[in-house]
Amino acid sequence: MRVCGVDLAAEPKNTGLALLHDDGTQIALESVVVGVVDDHVIETVQDVEYTGVDVPFGWPQPFAAFVEEHAKQTLPPPATTGPTWRRELALRTTDREVHRATGLTPLSVSANLIAYPAFRWAGIEARLRDQQIDVSRDGSGAVAEVYPAAALYRWGLPHTGYKGTQRAAIRQQIMTGLTQRFPTLDWNGYAALVVANDNALDAIIAGLVSHQIRRGQCEGPPLRYRETAQIEGWIWLPQRSDR
Repeated sequence: MRVCGVDLAAEPKNTGLALLHDDGTQIALESVVVGVVDDHVIETVQDVEYTGVDVPFGWPQPFAAFVEEHAKQTLPPPATTGPTWRRELALRTTDREVHRATGLTPLSVSANLIAYPAFRWAGIEARLRDQQIDVSRDGSGAVAEVYPAAALYRWGLPHTGYKGTQRAAIRQQIMTGLTQRFPTLDWNGYAALVVANDNALDAIIAGLVSHQIRRGQCEGPPLRYRETAQIEGWIWLPQRSDR
């Protein structure tokens, strides 16, 4: 089984991509690259069994309606513009469910800079769809939305404060924990890159989640949210770890 993990940034220079190969006895890092253009992402998704992508796949349905109605000047006056109303515009159903399950709140694709990578993914998704690749946003096709911080939390590993050039020691701790969690994982010479670059680490985490999805070891959208997930996207979480 060959799977892929993508840490999608707005610009290629900060985009990481990891290829993992499971031969039944070992999970080996086939390649890890930082500085990935759209064509590379598209070609890889077409070439592997499954891909986990760290980026929002869609926007909250209330936000999409809000933008359209506001543009047409047909927005019904809300009873209040308080926190509850704003939260429905800012957070997708999956964001709220991740918070309920882990205590972590994903960045708002409506109100945060994470929208820029999401714009890029929307373009990549369109190109993949044009190539007849199943890019269902609920994870039932060739791709799934993942969230490395939540995956680390579920695996009982450090899940905050590991980004940036000064946090190499924490990334080393995470690597050690991943080796314990996945004893057949072969870093294949990429350990130094992972310690040096958090985009590489997030790509590998995304790849490991995609591997676990294929093995039936992750939680996708509940039946009641399947229709919503097809529109907004859905973050897949590893099954709970004994913390």
